[in-house]
Amino acid sequence: MAEKQMNLGVIGIGVGASEMLPRMESAEFINLYAGADINPDVRKRFGERYPEAKVYDSAEAMVEDPNVDCVWISTPNMYHAPMTILAAEHGKHVVVEKPMALDIEQAEAMVAACDKAGVKLIAGHTQSFGPHIRLMRQIVNSGRLGALGAINVFAYTDWMIRPRTWEELDPAQGGGLVYRQVPHQIDSIRSIGGGKLRSARGTFGQWMSTRPIPGYYSVYMEFESGVPAIAVHNGYGYFVASELVPWGDANTRYTPEERNEIKRQMREGTRKEAEEKLSMRIGGEAERQLFRTDRGPRKWKPNDLGIIIVSCERGELRESPNGIYLYDDDGMRELKLDADSQNRDAELREMYNAVHLGKPVYHSGHWGMATLEVALAINESAKTHKDVILTHQVEMPAGYDEEYKVVVAEEVQISG
Repeated sequence: MAEKQMNLGVIGIGVGASEMLPRMESAEFINLYAGADINPDVRKRFGERYPEAKVYDSAEAMVEDPNVDCVWISTPNMYHAPMTILAAEHGKHVVVEKPMALDIEQAEAMVAACDKAGVKLIAGHTQSFGPHIRLMRQIVNSGRLGALGAINVFAYTDWMIRPRTWEELDPAQGGGLVYRQVPHQIDSIRSIGGGKLRSARGTFGQWMSTRPIPGYYSVYMEFESGVPAIAVHNGYGYFVASELVPWGDANTRYTPEERNEIKRQMREGTRKEAEEKLSMRIGGEAERQLFRTDRGPRKWKPNDLGIIIVSCERGELRESPNGIYLYDDDGMRELKLDADSQNRDAELREMYNAVHLGKPVYHSGHWGMATLEVALAINESAKTHKDVILTHQVEMPAGYDEEYKVVVAEEVQISG
């Protein structure tokens, strides 16, 4: 029997939404029912691509529609809290993109509003939902490699030279690398390690005159169990982590030559950044190339999450071209995943399961708040040069591994 579809409305049809729209289209349990954006050109493009969908010029208009079951909020970060509260007050379930909010008080208000209205809230669109992270977590929890020892994550990207809008360049509005990229790494670390971090000490750096925002951060954390974790992200684009894997190269979103040219244009003030950004939104040429080109099966490469190394008592884990590498006393294996396992529709599936099947929300508002707390701790620690004790941490609810179990298609011995 076909699943009953959930009517989904997208609030804010920007680059984040453009990345997820193909997943929304392909998920059979989702009906992409409506889109809302204040930009008339974007609304026109959305309507042309989805002629059966409703198109609204504001979030307020969309949430008045009684047929909308759930909203996906991908507005600029400073609107995440007010839009979530607005949707909850109109009885809509919510998936909100990272970062969940700008501060703990906003996050608490979002959780309270959804609880009061009896609607579900998922803090979504981080790479912790990916199958390789879920598989690492499953292996750690299985005890196959003994007790967890440490988690280290390193990302080197071109994040700082991608086209940006004004609010992305203002830390007070949730701009900069700390707010916008910490959730990928911290969500993944917390998922693999169980969830509850005890403390964090971090700092950030900003040394690009044409981008006076944080473009680097590093943070050392400890779980309540004493297990340490480190996360580093450098987004300046001189070196990219893809060069570290044998099947990778120096090309990310841009080639090295393109990165140098972009930096030159930024220094000279000749870059047409607004046009580049619009091209990444729905209907643009960059959107087609980045998010809608069918390249077939692709080998994994380090991206905004970076390279994860999980150390355990009797072995280690890291990403591989087709899944993950597992190292133990018997040698090295690649645990390969099916191509279907790479589809990033887990946030949508988790919301559908909660709304229509009565299953738990795992990446809840409280989970998102705990991840946000680490980003805020980096900012605080950078000023005080002290550890920050974390007080809003939660565990991943029981049953997650079984509900979203990753099946290994093939286990291949590499050495040993």
